[in-house]
Amino acid sequence: MNRQRIYYALSLAAILAAFWLFDLWWAKAEQESKRPQFEMVSGGELRPRSTEGIEITHEYYAFSYRTEYEQAEWVAYWLKPEHLTQDDRKRPYFEVDPSVPGESAHWRNYKGSGYDRGHLCPAGDRRFSEEAYNETFLTSNVSPQDREFNAGIWNRLEQQVRSWCKRYGDLYIVTGGILEEGLEEIGSEGVEVPDYFYKIVYRPGDDEALIAYLIPNQEQKSDLSRFEVSVDEIERRSGLDFFTLLDKGKQEELEAPTRLGEWRYHNFN
Repeated sequence: MNRQRIYYALSLAAILAAFWLFDLWWAKAEQESKRPQFEMVSGGELRPRSTEGIEITHEYYAFSYRTEYEQAEWVAYWLKPEHLTQDDRKRPYFEVDPSVPGESAHWRNYKGSGYDRGHLCPAGDRRFSEEAYNETFLTSNVSPQDREFNAGIWNRLEQQVRSWCKRYGDLYIVTGGILEEGLEEIGSEGVEVPDYFYKIVYRPGDDEALIAYLIPNQEQKSDLSRFEVSVDEIERRSGLDFFTLLDKGKQEELEAPTRLGEWRYHNFN
């Protein structure tokens, strides 16, 4: 009788342990399925290397921080059609990013400077969850932008990228300011003001294509197409090296000047 009770007790314990392990596995699998699958490509072949080695992956974007300039030299993220919601989000306060060694520059550096805290990963691309939206308001994700530039051509480019995402599907985006010598500084921490901003948009799949922009940090009335450049040009100006882990032939093909007809523009003026 005692042996039978022990057998039943051990069997019950084994069954409960099996249920517990399955529940743990299921919870983890469900959590992973809800992630934006950011690490799918963002860690390797597409994003550039970090100049200072301060490369940080948040939940919804990755970036490389340059302490000399007190901002990110690049921010990289996936944009997917399911991200493009119209959820109404309460705009949070900007916060310093504690993941940056010594923290990212404080938002007060921008106060009274005449420059906007310009998003690199746009808040409008991350309305699908409160967590994702709020994460874009870390100061590691902003750079000093001329107000007319930020509200003008930069905003039109962000809208154009969303339009392409709806048309073509998943896009991978790398963006930032050109950080170079002799830039204007603002605030007590010396946040430097880029003269130019770049954005690179990669479209994977059967209709694989890439388009890149280099735009002066001031409002531009010209069409976006006027600011198309090759990735080679952005590499030359920024000192960064994109797509380093891709096959060299593929890298050269992608970084060549854009071929006409691969991207359709929508007028957002």
